[in-house]
Parts: sequence; C-alpha cells; structure tokens
Amino acid sequence: MALSLKNNLTSAYLDAARKLSPKKARRRIVAYVESYDDIAFWRTLLSEFENEERYFQVMLPSSTSLTKGKKMVLMNTLNTAELGRSLIACVDSDYDFLLQGATKVSHRINQSPYIFQTYGYAIENLHCYADSLHEVCVQATLNDRHIIDFPEFMKRYSQIAYPLFLWNVWFYRRHDTHTFPMCDFNACVRLRDVNLRQPYRCLDEMRQTVAAKLSELQVRFPQYIDQVELMGAELERLGLTPDTTYLYIQGHHIMDAVVLKILTPVCTALRREREQEIKRLAEHDEQFRNELTGYENSQVSVSVMLKKNSSYKNLYLYQWLKEDIREFLSLSPVGRGGRGNSVKRE
Repeated sequence: MALSLKNNLTSAYLDAARKLSPKKARRRIVAYVESYDDIAFWRTLLSEFENEERYFQVMLPSSTSLTKGKKMVLMNTLNTAELGRSLIACVDSDYDFLLQGATKVSHRINQSPYIFQTYGYAIENLHCYADSLHEVCVQATLNDRHIIDFPEFMKRYSQIAYPLFLWNVWFYRRHDTHTFPMCDFNACVRLRDVNLRQPYRCLDEMRQTVAAKLSELQVRFPQYIDQVELMGAELERLGLTPDTTYLYIQGHHIMDAVVLKILTPVCTALRREREQEIKRLAEHDEQFRNELTGYENSQVSVSVMLKKNSSYKNLYLYQWLKEDIREFLSLSPVGRGGRGNSVKRE
C-alpha cells in the first residue's frame, strides 16, 4: 500500500514537471566576438532579443586556444554549417564598412547576413559617444556640473579631422597602406595638452597640423583631389559626415588620445570642486575626514567608467545594429538572405 502510494506520488510529480517544462527547448545561438573586452557590449545588445524561444551565448572564437581577434572570428565562421542557424560573428568594423568591398575581408563582412559589425570603427567609438560623455563624468566624480560642451567639442574635432580622414580612407581603398598609413593620420589628429580655461586651443593646434598634412597630400597627389571629394559624398550614405568623423576613426585613438585627454582634466576639476565644498561645509575636522573618505571611496576612475559606458543606445550606429539583428531573427531560423551592399541611411 505504501509502495503504491509512493509510486502514485512520483508519477504525479513527473506529470506536473512535464507540464511545467517548455514543450520546445530554447534555441541557442552562439555569437563569436573578438576579445574579452567585447563580450559585455555584444551581451548587452543581444540580450534585448532573447525570449522563450532563443538565447545567445557570447564567447571567444576558440575553445582550444587563447587566440583571439577579428581574423580568428572570421576564420572560425568560414564554411561552417552552423553559421546562421546557430552561429553568428560579431566584429568591429575597423575600416571595412567604409571600404565597402574594396578588400576581400570588407566584401565578406558587408555581404554576409550572419556577420554583424559596429559600423563605427570599433566598440570604443560607441563608448565615446559625445552625448554621453557628461554622464561619464558624473558617474566618475559624483558632480553634475557642466564644464565643457562635449558634443560641441567632438563636433569641432570631427570637422577638423574630416578632410584628412577622407584621404586616409582613400589610400586604404586603393590597397595602399604605406603612403599615408593610419598611424600617420592618428599622429595628426591627436590632442596635446588640454587647458580647461581655453579648451578649444588644443583644437586650433590640431587644425594647423591637419592643414599642413592636407596641403602636402594635395600637392603630391593633385590628380586625386576630385576623387577624394566624390568618395566623401558617397560615404555620407554610411553616416560619415564632417560632424561624425570621430565615430569612424580608430577607436583606441579616439578613446586614449582624444576623449580621455579632455575627460581627465574635467574630472580632476570636478573632484577638486567637490572636495573644496566638503571642506567648506564641514563643521569640524572629524566630519571633514569622514565625508572626504566617503566621497573618495565612491569615486571611480574615469577611464573605467568610459569603458563601461553604455549610454550610446540612441546613437544611429547602435540602431543600425539592432535593425540587423531584428531582421536576422524575423526570418526563418536559418537566417536571412543578405544585406545587399550594406548601405545604411540616417
């Protein structure tokens, strides 16, 4: 009798468990990314598209070695039967989006329906989205005072860099990485000492460097001037304008040699201001020390906050990415038929 009751209870438990279990297991889609630093960005994006039917697993392209990078991601997704059905590749665009098929890698990335790219040069460019930089300073210093108009600053920076950037892309489109390499371009558009009393002076100095290099290229290659201008009109369809150039310049350069160059002194000034306020308002030394210690413990490095910044979700590049993922998932589980020439419009 006891055994029969036990069997009945077990059977009832299993029936209930079956009813609670999903009839169909969630489909796993693996997303290969270039490095550890990229996992958080792609995880944030792809999690918006998870539901009861599917989920994403973001991982490095190899489970047998520590080899990473864009080349490894693309190599491991080449001629793979799972590509599209349960595997996608997520990479930085670098110059490949602007090259629009001028190289084999660019052609593959822009034409494959299962390779998703940042459109801007890299994830770092999205972290450096100008409209979000004040928020980065607030998070780092707990001080909400505006010192610099970051969108205006990055707009001016972009306008200065734009004509020289077109020449850099022009040579890369011609498979010429020696005449005017990226490192030479970056050297022309880096910021030197930033003075918060005259924050735009550093841009005036950069303007002189850019103008000198631009004049040199135009003298050496007058036959290319018109073609470079025509290419600029073409690239506007890809979101590259004089105001948005910083989104397409090498990401590490923009983060380290431009944005942090201005954020660091701004955050230093905001912290000192807050510390002076604490000193002024403290009623005695012990309260001052306690408040100051609490404030110091609450601060976060501005470089850390910038790398964690996710306030770029209104940026058109991020919206393009979401459109691509949405299109990929809206069709059959096998995927979609392709992006044509991948030209996006604002």
